[in-house]
Amino acid sequence: GIKTCMYPGYPELFMQLNKKNEFHFQPDWYRGIEYPKEQERGYDFNEDLYVPGYFEVDIKKGESVVFSAGISEVDTRKLKQTFEAEAADRTPRDSFYHCLKNSAHQFHNKQGDEHYILAGYPWFKCRARDLFISLPGLTLAVDEQDEFEDVMKTAEKALRQFMNGETVTYKIYEMEHPDILLWAIWCLQQYAKFTSRERCRQMYGSLLEDMLDYIRSRKHDNLFLHDNGLLYTNGTEHAVTWMNSVANGRPVVPRTGYVVEINALWYNALRFVADMVREGGNEPLAQALEQQAEVTGKSFVEVFRNEYGYLFDYVDGYMMDWSVRPNMIFTVAFDYSPLDRVQKRQVLDIVTKELLTPKGLRTLSPKSGGYNPNYVGPQTQRDYAYHQGTAWPWLMGFYMEAYLRIYKMSGISFVERHLIGMEDEMGRHCISTLPELFDGNPPFVGRGAISFAMNVAEILRILSLLYKYEQIEKKEEERK
Repeated sequence: GIKTCMYPGYPELFMQLNKKNEFHFQPDWYRGIEYPKEQERGYDFNEDLYVPGYFEVDIKKGESVVFSAGISEVDTRKLKQTFEAEAADRTPRDSFYHCLKNSAHQFHNKQGDEHYILAGYPWFKCRARDLFISLPGLTLAVDEQDEFEDVMKTAEKALRQFMNGETVTYKIYEMEHPDILLWAIWCLQQYAKFTSRERCRQMYGSLLEDMLDYIRSRKHDNLFLHDNGLLYTNGTEHAVTWMNSVANGRPVVPRTGYVVEINALWYNALRFVADMVREGGNEPLAQALEQQAEVTGKSFVEVFRNEYGYLFDYVDGYMMDWSVRPNMIFTVAFDYSPLDRVQKRQVLDIVTKELLTPKGLRTLSPKSGGYNPNYVGPQTQRDYAYHQGTAWPWLMGFYMEAYLRIYKMSGISFVERHLIGMEDEMGRHCISTLPELFDGNPPFVGRGAISFAMNVAEILRILSLLYKYEQIEKKEEERK
């Protein structure tokens, strides 16, 4: 093979083959290559591309030749062996499930003894919220319990550093956001369902109690437990939830006060940990948490539910956000909810009518003011559209869980039909994965990062849940 260096200071590029070849040095510059995606975003979109020449190699019918490109020289005699070992270790992309499983493995980022989950490709780091939301789907849904526990080793250290008021030295960003501890509890709740509550209590019982105590003791800088049992957060200056787009230094969606999913998470966490500690023998703590949950649940319905049957997105004093947004679906999807069955059904119906698309849930209803469904144009234009009507696949995961929770077996075919829209994406954008978001209007074009962890994770989690429902249905048919 050969090595070449484009500019002084660049690393040398080695291009090698596992078979004898001849390289023809024929340097060419291809000038003015245009990148329409970059142009669409308002970035520089012209570039000159250099081609140093071409290889000639004899090849027989049916023969495979392995080509390697990298910044260090390799032993060409081992290229075929290395390629075959790498290919054997990967999940084949021969089904929807296998495509997503293959993609799930690509978000794992191991650095020495530390194990992270990248939020997406090509530019995301490990973000706390994304980690806890995506971890169950990326590991437990593909029967990789050991990987879950390995990531949680790193995550628990970071969580404890944060709660102890220390500088978080682990590369998990945005740990200070007010919903992070609550999503971490939800994450461990999924682990308890996959393994057992006893196993979860052994592994993470003290962590669950400590996180809940941290919130109840009002130690968080931006999460205040009020006398009505609800959690209050200040989101006017900084974006503090997953709807985190910012323009001109200010949140585009300033969700502040009592935020609906934060309090849905809070109620769910209180009930879940109460059950856990009771089974562990701590009855006084269980009763205290249940009393808190009673107060929280009553206030939740009074504060968030409006006369039209859906939930306010956030409430701050006399300011109520009447926008129809998807964050209320969590209240229906979680194991523990302050809503009764009729109230859940009303929320699900409105989400279905106004937010459901083949690619996920819209972040804002077309009937609400400010609807902006197309994520295109320069950065500022995209920031204003980011959570104002675009559709996100990871929300579809919680929607489908909510749908199955309400309709049970009769909802299976509905969920299966809607997953087809996701399966169609396996051959677009980045092969065998899901992009960050989609336009909220037809033809629902994929936008943003080419591969997004929460989207892949939640669809995998729903496939796992769907499989369980189908197994129950199969057993019932056999019994008949």
